[in-house]
Amino acid sequence: NWKVIYPLGRVTKRSRLGEVMSESAVGGLTVQDASKGALFVLFLVTMIDMIGFGIVIPFLTYLVEDLTPEGQTANIGLWVGLLMTSYSAAQFLFSPFWGSVSDRIGRRPVLMVGLVGNTVFFTLFGLANTLILAFVARFLAGVFNGNIAVARAYIGDVSTPQQLATRMGIIGAAFGLGFTFGPFIGGELSDPASRWSWFESTIFDTHPYLLPCLVASVLSVFSLLIAIRSLPESLPVESRTQKERVPWMTNMVHIMKNSVSMLKAPNVSLVIWVSMLFTFGFTIMHAVFILYTEMSPENGGLAFSEADNGRVFAMIGITGIVTQGLFIGPLTRKFGSRTLIPVASVLTGIGLVLIPYTEASSSWFHILIVSVIIALGNGIFQPSSSSFLTRVAKSNGYELGVVMGAQESLGAFARILGPLTGGLVWTLTVSREWPLDYHTSFHICGLVMLLAAVLSVKLPHLEEDLQPLPDTSEES
Repeated sequence: NWKVIYPLGRVTKRSRLGEVMSESAVGGLTVQDASKGALFVLFLVTMIDMIGFGIVIPFLTYLVEDLTPEGQTANIGLWVGLLMTSYSAAQFLFSPFWGSVSDRIGRRPVLMVGLVGNTVFFTLFGLANTLILAFVARFLAGVFNGNIAVARAYIGDVSTPQQLATRMGIIGAAFGLGFTFGPFIGGELSDPASRWSWFESTIFDTHPYLLPCLVASVLSVFSLLIAIRSLPESLPVESRTQKERVPWMTNMVHIMKNSVSMLKAPNVSLVIWVSMLFTFGFTIMHAVFILYTEMSPENGGLAFSEADNGRVFAMIGITGIVTQGLFIGPLTRKFGSRTLIPVASVLTGIGLVLIPYTEASSSWFHILIVSVIIALGNGIFQPSSSSFLTRVAKSNGYELGVVMGAQESLGAFARILGPLTGGLVWTLTVSREWPLDYHTSFHICGLVMLLAAVLSVKLPHLEEDLQPLPDTSEES
């Protein structure tokens, strides 16, 4: 049974899995705290999700070429687009589903089902010998990777207001790490038989892109084992939504209606729109960044290799981890999430606009500065927007799983539109004269970020976080 304690107080108990849990009460609101093992599992779930999205970027075109039947002509660009967007499309469709299910049966089983799905379908993608099988594996990986919303809802379940921003920062750091190092891992481990002799005449010779997919699967298995041991349920039975079972399609339609309703809900809708715009602008860059850096200096590019681009991704990832893991807590306590959101949007927009103005003669110096600016902006925005949305949802009495599911669905939708928009604009403008040349895609990124910043100024004012409890460093 849950206890409501007045005034501030904390009660320690032991969960069914053996972890020491605690209940803290702030103003009559009881929150079940989480062990560090549980937070580590959530970190891994989020990181693996985004690794799965980005790991195919370096080798996707080559995979399509290899799987094209001999003597037949395939529209390689179309298949690359389909495989790139199928993952995000599946997340867009199924994030509300997983969020709603977690409100009904609990967070833990949903997170563990997602990890099992990751293990199976990452490996299947690496073993795919036809384009259709690759598409199916990629789509199903996206279906089972639609559980970031559940991880964020778990954080909301087990965090006090003082812990929320810092813990969302942990999830945000995992998001940035996976999204950044996914392409790096994919590039470094692709086609190992042509680079290392011990892979010759093995399955990695006939399936040159299996190794990075297996690495993602192994990470998923590792997370699953830790989850079995260290991830307790965060949502008590009496707090779960009680709903009758309905047909899958009917349930999906209902969930989609819930997502649309969140876009119309007072206060919540504006936060979701700002987050979607930010994601849209950011993923435009992911489609055109390597296209720009691979261009020759004579055409305005940097002549970077795949390894060079991998190092840039790693640099962005390290900066993002430092920002979200160390700085977001103090910044939030000093300025508040509402203030940080527009500042982060503007900062990220400035960095994105500056990318194509890098001078080839001092490319690494310039790209380092630009990458740090982008990583700082993104590292501040992600946890700030997530924690602010959680507070708004709770203060207005919305089901947290449904709200986070809607946010992740629309974020996935933005990740579908972003790369498609970036690739289309790049194709139409790369051969033109300034200002409508290869700079245009990055200018659009900046305009979208500016729009997100303008909208975020209208976000609702909430009561500032309560003063920290004693010894909060041990609880975070």
